[in-house]
Amino acid sequence: MKIRVYMPLFWLTKDILFPGPSQAEADGLLAVGGDLSVERLLEAYRQGIFPWYGEGSPILWWFTNPRCVLRPDRLHVPRSLKRTLRFSPFTFTVNKIFEQVIAHCAQSRRPGQESTWLVPEMLAAYIRLHQAGWAHSIEAWQRGELAGGLYGLVLGRVFFGESMFYLSQDASKAAFVWLVRHLRLLGFILVDCQQKTEHMARFGAEMLSGEEFSSLLKEEFAVSLEPAPEVRRFFRNGFARDGL
Repeated sequence: MKIRVYMPLFWLTKDILFPGPSQAEADGLLAVGGDLSVERLLEAYRQGIFPWYGEGSPILWWFTNPRCVLRPDRLHVPRSLKRTLRFSPFTFTVNKIFEQVIAHCAQSRRPGQESTWLVPEMLAAYIRLHQAGWAHSIEAWQRGELAGGLYGLVLGRVFFGESMFYLSQDASKAAFVWLVRHLRLLGFILVDCQQKTEHMARFGAEMLSGEEFSSLLKEEFAVSLEPAPEVRRFFRNGFARDGL
């Protein structure tokens, strides 16, 4: 979807407050302005709100409705990918080269996308989230060379997927499957995919109403955003795993 600038109803101030997600426009635009501090980003993701804008634009905040999500226990691996993974051509690491992963994601172009949404300010913001222990990367390796990867945020038992890239065919898909299988074992309830794509639909993603999505997040984050100790152990820097 091409980013457009509207005359919004809500302009954010220095206070870390957002309008209710139900007040987003039909295409998901909710608010403009504010900053990309760790505190504001955590408050945004707590409500299912995410930043997305391009070079030269003010910060735009979105809440897409309906919302595309994947329940880890409903992961579907396409037959063609199963054949690839049967030979286990990839190995995986966690948070080994976060900054390189997000840089590769910024260089990847999506269909219909004229420029990257990962502008320098966004790159710096997600690196700060990583340094604070909230943003994580998964790297796929092939014969010792980086082949692909992805990154996102972990709050509670929800993985908020942000972006992926590949340098070798199926590498990012393999990293995604590997991650979701482990998220299922760790008791995660959702992977937030933000927008519907054929790519995610093939993995078994479904559409939730904005109200249902918000309700799930409120219930999950009622006590704390902090992941469980076993989740933190899994995402510790440089942690390596072999195969799928």
